[in-house]
Amino acid sequence: MQYNREFLVKLATTRMPFGKYKDVYITDLPEPYLVWFRQKGFPRGTLGKQLQAMLEIKVNGLEQLLRNIREGLGE
Repeated sequence: MQYNREFLVKLATTRMPFGKYKDVYITDLPEPYLVWFRQKGFPRGTLGKQLQAMLEIKVNGLEQLLRNIREGLGE
């Protein structure tokens, strides 16, 4: 998967809109929660793409890059 800058900035600043982790940054969601979504099915649309991308990023140990983006934006 390739990600453009705009997608990564949005991913770094988006919070989970519902559920147990409501209002938690997607970058801070625990990996088992993202794996659960993969097993049950990611939501449709942008949120599903973001959660799927976040799982891939976490599996590859790159989530700190997104936290750095968020911190650079002053969030």
